[in-house]
Amino acid sequence: MKKAILAEKVGMTQIFDEKGVLTPVTVLQAGPCAVLQVKTVENDGYEAVQVGFKEKKEKVTTKDGAGKKVIRNPHGATKAEVGHAKKAGTTPKQFVREFKFENSAEYKAGESVITADIFEEGDKIDVTATSKGKGYAGGMKRHGLKSGPSGHGSKYHRHAGSNGPATTPGRVRKGKKMAGHAGSVRVTVQNLEIVKIDKENDVILVKGAVPGPKKSLVIVRETVKSN
Repeated sequence: MKKAILAEKVGMTQIFDEKGVLTPVTVLQAGPCAVLQVKTVENDGYEAVQVGFKEKKEKVTTKDGAGKKVIRNPHGATKAEVGHAKKAGTTPKQFVREFKFENSAEYKAGESVITADIFEEGDKIDVTATSKGKGYAGGMKRHGLKSGPSGHGSKYHRHAGSNGPATTPGRVRKGKKMAGHAGSVRVTVQNLEIVKIDKENDVILVKGAVPGPKKSLVIVRETVKSN
């Protein structure tokens, strides 16, 4: 892998090409991503580039009028995160991920920055994000199961049906499609196409939909397979 970047999902819109054909696109704010660390075989046992995306405020501990310690911004960066970022000459980041680039040795911590121009228009990409959470849902909504008879004599309509045999093994097998928490899972969509890139503002327009709600983290990589 030679191309990858962290991005924030802005939302969806539509654009027209030179022939007037409408294309729905997802807008991604891709980077800039600061290189925090370069992993090497000698020090870490493998090669990778650690990058950070979006600023993160520091956690601050102060004292109130009674002299009691009070934590301001409890979700802020810890001292370890601040120190790690300072080694790379940057500020703490909200999201830190690693990419196993084939050319990891070409990157330098504190100097290299990954921006949207790492990709080109027309590139095929794989997008990974956490899907929207739907809360607790039944089998029909969660897994798309078929409903029961709609007549008044039916004993069930939206029930998932049998959960397993009444003989040995008399238990519910693992992986059975049942009601539960729908959504909020890691999803990867492959072979999406980059329609347009605004290199000045680090914005990437991807053809079609991308998983996840607005303002969520999106990992963009060059595709591992093509049609």
